[in-house]
Amino acid sequence: MRRPAAISFVCAAFFLTVSAAGKSPSPAPVWADSLRSVYLYTEGIKQHAIAGDSVRARELFAEALRVDSAFAPAYYELAVERIDKAPAEAAELALRAHRIDTANLWYHSLYGQALVYSGQYGRALGVFRDLRQADPKNPDNYRILAALYELSHQPFAAIATLDSAEMRFGRIPVLSNMKRQLLLSTHQTDKAVAEARAMVDAAPYDAANRVVLAGLYARTGKDSLALAEYGKALEADSTSLATLAALSDYYNDRRDFRSMLAVTKRMFALEAMPLESKVARFGQFTSDTRFYREFYIQLNDLASMLAIRYPRDKQAVELYARHLIASGQLQQALELYKLHTHDTPPEEDYFTSVIDIETYLRRPDSVELYVGRALTLFPDRPVFHIAKGNALSYSKRYGPALEAYRASLRLADTDSLRGVIWGLTGDTWHQMAVGSAPADESPTARSTAARRRALDACFRAYDRSLKLLPDNPLVLNNYAYFLAVEDRELEKALAMSSRAVALTDNNPTYLDTHAWVLFRLGRTEEARKIMQQAVALDNRNSPELLVHYGDILDALGERFMAETYWRKALEKGYDAAAIARRVESAKKK
Repeated sequence: MRRPAAISFVCAAFFLTVSAAGKSPSPAPVWADSLRSVYLYTEGIKQHAIAGDSVRARELFAEALRVDSAFAPAYYELAVERIDKAPAEAAELALRAHRIDTANLWYHSLYGQALVYSGQYGRALGVFRDLRQADPKNPDNYRILAALYELSHQPFAAIATLDSAEMRFGRIPVLSNMKRQLLLSTHQTDKAVAEARAMVDAAPYDAANRVVLAGLYARTGKDSLALAEYGKALEADSTSLATLAALSDYYNDRRDFRSMLAVTKRMFALEAMPLESKVARFGQFTSDTRFYREFYIQLNDLASMLAIRYPRDKQAVELYARHLIASGQLQQALELYKLHTHDTPPEEDYFTSVIDIETYLRRPDSVELYVGRALTLFPDRPVFHIAKGNALSYSKRYGPALEAYRASLRLADTDSLRGVIWGLTGDTWHQMAVGSAPADESPTARSTAARRRALDACFRAYDRSLKLLPDNPLVLNNYAYFLAVEDRELEKALAMSSRAVALTDNNPTYLDTHAWVLFRLGRTEEARKIMQQAVALDNRNSPELLVHYGDILDALGERFMAETYWRKALEKGYDAAAIARRVESAKKK
């Protein structure tokens, strides 16, 4: 059979390999003793620079030093490798290299740098003084020496060093900036201004220099000169983000917010400013409600600009939607979110926002529509199964609601989320138990077996919720309240209502529950004090709180005040028949 050429090639290669393997190995190169350290050093350089094996490189450098303890280049390379990881060790290695070859400026400079890295500024100062004498044409020596003088609290010596550098090299921007900062720190403001002015004269079309000068003029209260320099900086480069940011800060410092926002608008028009920075800056402006209200027109321009420039970017969409909501345009925000539910690829956050707003607006049909679409696109997201359960429960379809919650439990991946779902499950079972009657009515008329089973299921669900999420104030509050309504385990209810109040900052609903539990326990005077606090803090004037306060006052014999609060509750929409029963009962006492 004919052997393919490829197989012949492989076989030939195999025999060549075997043949080569059969030969005795080539002898290692023989070096003169005086050159072996050079060979090891060179191999170390190759391992580090070419192979990227720093561990092997260190071994070779160390071996070179064992062969020749006075081989300075190996000390130098070891110091370079250790300067970031162990600067004190690097300093000692560099010092050895310097002592072996005192004329080598690289060794001397590395020694100084390692001292700086290891925080030995006093020793480093002496080294860089020597380096300035040994290498006076290197401006870095002046820069580092000036910085070390500053760290050693010798600012005037630092300034003198930089003056010396200026005499030798002329103006170098980095050194001039250091000198200006030192002049400011030593309260030599006029000299700092003169330094900045000289930099501008040397490079009149450099916008950065003019911004520095403008900042110094602003610092000394020379606003007209500052604005003139900012203007010239923008003439040199009208799209300089740094210049516009400095001018914006100038107006902000002077509380000229309209001018600041006008400059910000120019900044927002620049592609050089990342969207993340624009969003963060807008967030700073809108964090103060009064500022938001006073400069709404300007802020609306900024939000609209971002919405137009970044129509499909999620950050811009969210910013504009939040802006619409904050300005009371909830329907417009809803339409914006609805528009983006058609984006490709789909974003679940847009569906969540639509569902939340429609739920707030009490539009169950629309909630179900968008929940259905969301579940089609994101079937494994428990949040949408929870939203489905909430919508069904709101529509009094309790059986399907419980099934939706069970589906969300199967998908939930944290105990905290499972705790929330079990709390919602308990709420639904309670709604099934009480039906449409007022929650604080006596249950005796409806004490059926089905109702008792629903209540037992409710309390079991709450127990499971609190086992997973012990400090869920909503579940603690609801559980305590429903136990009080049922007149069951009131001490347990009191402990839970106390915990709910402790976890929140005087929430009037939770205070109401705590007062109601105390009332059921017969601690009426305590209940009155807490209920009074709850009513005072309730900005919504909830009818349930007013009724409860009336009930407590009635129990204390304060019939007139009780009827006053009952009538207030009636005006707020409380069940008229329930109020009539209370008034009639009070008259019979």
